Amino acid sequence: MSRIFITGSTDGLGLAAARTLMNEGHDVVLHARSRERAAAISDTSAAALGLVIGDLASAAETRSIADQVNAIGRMDAVIHNAGIYLERSRGETPEGHAKTLAVNVLAPYLLTTWIARPERLIYLSSGMHRSGGSNLDDIDWKRRPWNASQAYSESKLYIATLAAALARHWPDVLSNAVDPGWVPTKMGGAGAPDDLEMGHLTQTWLATSDEGAARISGGYWYHRQRREAAAAVSNTAFQDALVGRLEELGGVRLFAERG
Repeated sequence: MSRIFITGSTDGLGLAAARTLMNEGHDVVLHARSRERAAAISDTSAAALGLVIGDLASAAETRSIADQVNAIGRMDAVIHNAGIYLERSRGETPEGHAKTLAVNVLAPYLLTTWIARPERLIYLSSGMHRSGGSNLDDIDWKRRPWNASQAYSESKLYIATLAAALARHWPDVLSNAVDPGWVPTKMGGAGAPDDLEMGHLTQTWLATSDEGAARISGGYWYHRQRREAAAAVSNTAFQDALVGRLEELGGVRLFAERG
């Protein structure tokens, strides 16, 4: 059985994935943004291996999350599930970043840097990543007029690209991106047309399965089927440029071999 950490696991896809994995006998470490959010899943957390608390919009709290996870022990897999959707404004994190970028991209980047390297990494992207632009000049939305949908699309392009870059730089790790579909969660809304169960079963499969298909790295997945991502995702120059920008914004280096 595997030991798995899931960000944003107090509701929606993250909670569904956690419960599925726990029912299968795996050891799961849950994550809540606050103690109030943690209290809402007390029945589930009582059966979990652990529960860590921290707000991914804050780099300091993200570091605390990583430290809490490392104190529990090395994970076999990490599912970067947490994310935010259409923010009304750019917002500003304690470090001055746009909240969508901070939660959806910088936090997974920082956690990947700080958490002891697992065997498998899964990052939740979206079909909307195809609408994301590949111009990295203003990824933090400091000059452009705020556009919530575009910011979200770009964040999901960046996270799929990060997953692909990790597959290239860390050949000993299975790193993949997942499009869960437009599913009826709090984020997706009650009228969302996709299958909620398939939305989370792809993540759990990639995190634990020994099937040959689940042991591919650098894939982009939808309902356990490998799909073609936007061309930028597999462009190594774009991967390197993005990682460079995230190094600058996050203040930490992910790949030691970069100059």
